[in-house]
Amino acid sequence: MSMNARILRVAALALVTLFLVGTAAARSGLPDFTELVKEQKDAVVNISTTQKVEGGIPGMPPGMELPEGGPWDDLFRRFFGENGAPRREFETTSLGSGFIISADGYVLTNHHVIAEAESIRVRMSDRSEYEAEVVGSDPRSDIALLKVDAEGLPTVEMDDSGTVEVGEWVMAIGTPFGFEHSVSVGVVSALGRSLPNDAYVPFIQTDVAINPGNSGGPLFNLDGEVIGINSQIYSRTGGYQGVSFAIPADVAMEVVRDLREDGRVTRGWLGVLVQDVDRELAESFGMEQAAGALVAQVVPEGPAAEAGLKPGDVITEFNGEPLPESGSLPPLVGRSAPDEEATLTVLRNGEEREIEVTLGELPEEKEMARAHGGGSGKPDSASKGADRLGLRVEPVPGQLRQRLEIEGGVVIADVERGPAARIGLRRGDVISMIAGERIRGVDHFHEVVTGLEAGRQVPVLVHRGQGPRFMALEVPEAE
Repeated sequence: MSMNARILRVAALALVTLFLVGTAAARSGLPDFTELVKEQKDAVVNISTTQKVEGGIPGMPPGMELPEGGPWDDLFRRFFGENGAPRREFETTSLGSGFIISADGYVLTNHHVIAEAESIRVRMSDRSEYEAEVVGSDPRSDIALLKVDAEGLPTVEMDDSGTVEVGEWVMAIGTPFGFEHSVSVGVVSALGRSLPNDAYVPFIQTDVAINPGNSGGPLFNLDGEVIGINSQIYSRTGGYQGVSFAIPADVAMEVVRDLREDGRVTRGWLGVLVQDVDRELAESFGMEQAAGALVAQVVPEGPAAEAGLKPGDVITEFNGEPLPESGSLPPLVGRSAPDEEATLTVLRNGEEREIEVTLGELPEEKEMARAHGGGSGKPDSASKGADRLGLRVEPVPGQLRQRLEIEGGVVIADVERGPAARIGLRRGDVISMIAGERIRGVDHFHEVVTGLEAGRQVPVLVHRGQGPRFMALEVPEAE
């Protein structure tokens, strides 16, 4: 064998060896969850609930009533009651997960797992069962604390340090579709996710397989500590599609402390409606970076109003904590105590300032009543033709002004081709502010629009549907 052949052979063997060693190292680098499961599964429980529901006559669609004066009227009413409503109730059941946080029987789960339940049963890993009482439940954080009459129960260890990192391995144990103590694993995908209708929880996003029945179950790190409570999934089918959300353990334990002490949760309240700042809005407000919480509405007589906050202000920091997006603000405010003093860093008209505010207590959702306002000035006439933005506007009716809590403003009567149509403005939208100036009426609206500098982005405050929202509009050249 020639020298060159020997060299090639040795090199080939070396490459194969390196490949095998690297593969083995990669395999050995993967986490082994077997011991973790053995240590933690006994503290994970199955939660079943029953709910009594009044049903209709068997075979009859819900809500259908019996015709009056029919040949079988007396007979049906004798057996089924007035309007065909039966005198019996039906029971529905649901399944979820939970975990034991203290040896004397406190169990943590989701609010939506036990909401409106007539009875709650907790089943342990050894199949023993206990009736559970609700110590307290908080819909806003989706946390519920239960109590069973037992002692010496296995428990989990909570990691409420808030030191979770993106990319770390995590494991879930729960009851998907009724399959008890199912294990699924993955990694943390993102932190601090803000979800619609869940403003007070900075969710942990993972790619752990979570399905119906997993709700309320624990999310473990590799040290065997609970870092979150599995709560929601993002799905177009109703099943797992790779995006799951868990309530952070530190948030959960703050709620637990309030529930154990008072049976309810108190949160700080600022009294503003905020939105994200995108690139176009940042440009329209003269900001170098698209970040912060843009104030679209200030609740009259609320803490923010008392402190002097205004629509168009951009809150960039809360007590020195930077706000990369609007969803970062509600959890920080909510975790503060009512009557606590807070410092807001605010960008207004291109200038940064600090505003001191005394937080209020977040009202219950049913009691979120706000003071009504509204101007009563003399209404002006509608505009006859479309302006340079492509809009024809009219005065805002008094009742609508009162409901939106604005003075003045204009309502869009028609939208033609132009800048307004390009950003999605439509008939029925109400405009109350342009380029930082509150609109007093139709004539004032045209005066402001005429004076806008061509080629720049300006913020427009639009009221539509659920609430006000700023939109960035590019001003065209004057005709």
